Amino acid sequence: MGLNGMKVLVTGADGFIGSHVVEALVAAGAHVKAFCCYNSFNSFGWLDSLTPNELGNTELIMGDIRDPNGVLDAMRDCEIVMHLAALISIQFSYVSPDSYVDTNVRGTLNILQAARQIKPKRVIITSTSEVYGSALTVPISESHPLQAQSPYAATKIAADQLALSFHKSFEVPVLVLRPFNTYGPRQSTRAIIPSVVSQILSGVQEISVGALTPTRDFSFVLDTAHAFLCAANCPDQLVGSVVNSGSDFEISIGDTIALIARIIGKKVEIKSTAERIRPDKSEVQRLFADTTLARDKMHFQPSYSGLDGFERGLGKTIEWFSNPNNLARYSPHRYAV
Repeated sequence: MGLNGMKVLVTGADGFIGSHVVEALVAAGAHVKAFCCYNSFNSFGWLDSLTPNELGNTELIMGDIRDPNGVLDAMRDCEIVMHLAALISIQFSYVSPDSYVDTNVRGTLNILQAARQIKPKRVIITSTSEVYGSALTVPISESHPLQAQSPYAATKIAADQLALSFHKSFEVPVLVLRPFNTYGPRQSTRAIIPSVVSQILSGVQEISVGALTPTRDFSFVLDTAHAFLCAANCPDQLVGSVVNSGSDFEISIGDTIALIARIIGKKVEIKSTAERIRPDKSEVQRLFADTTLARDKMHFQPSYSGLDGFERGLGKTIEWFSNPNNLARYSPHRYAV
C-alpha cells in the first residue's frame, strides 16, 4: 500500500514530530489533512515555518483533539490516520495530570470512536518509550513490562491499551508505534538535546541540566518520521500490535552533553539543578530499543544509527539551531517545562 495520492490525517501536525511527518508524507505524494491545536493567533505551529513547496498538497485544519465532533469531521474521507496529538512534558504531568488524561486518553478515544465510523485503512497511534520505565532487560522488546513512572507515562499506557482494545473489540485497524527519544530541528528545549544546544549557542558556559547518568536511545526526527510512513504501509499481520522504532544505539545524558560541546567546539561546565531532576522513583534510568520487529516486518531502517549516525543527527540539529532566526524562537536561559 503506497502513500502516493492517499488522504492522510495527521493530528498534532503543528508539533515537532508532527511537522516532520507532514513533510515526509508530502514528499511521498500523500494528500495531508494537518490537524492543529486551535489558538486565537491563527498559528499552525511549526507548519508556519515551512514553505508552500514543503507543505505541498496539505489542508490545514484547526481543532481540539478533546472534541469528538471536530475529530470526526477532520477524519472524514481519510484512508490513513496518524495520531500524534498529545501532551508530552513529563515534568508538567506532575503539575497538571488531569489535562494529560483529557488530552492523551480521551483524545485517543475520540480518534478510535471516529475510526469506527469512518473505517480508515490504518490508524497509527503514537506511543512512547517512557511506558517501559527503567529497562529490566535490554534491548527493550515490545513484550517488556509496562511501568508507568510518571503521570505522562500512565496516560500513554492507557491510550495504547485503549487502542489495542478497539482493535480486538471492533476491528479498528490500529498499529501502536513506539518511538524512542526523538530529537532534531524544531524540538522544544524541554528536551535535553535542544536545551543543551541552545544554551551553548547562546553563550552560556555553565549548562543547567537534570540527571547525567540515565541512558537513552536517541532517534533523529527524520528516522522517526520515516517510521510513521513504514507503519502506514505495514503488512496486515502487524495490525493490532505494538512496534518500537529506535536508533540501535544507547548513550548516557552526560556523554551526550560532552559530544554536543565537542561538535560545537566549546568547553562548558555542567550543573544539575533541582528543578530539572525528576523525583527519584520517577526517573527512567535506561532506555534502549529492540527494533527487530520494525526491521523484519515493517522494513524500517534508521539512517542515523550508531555513534556515527548520532553525530550526524546532532550536527544537523546544531546547524538548525545555529540559524539566528531559529534560535530566536527559544529562551535558552529559562527552563522549559
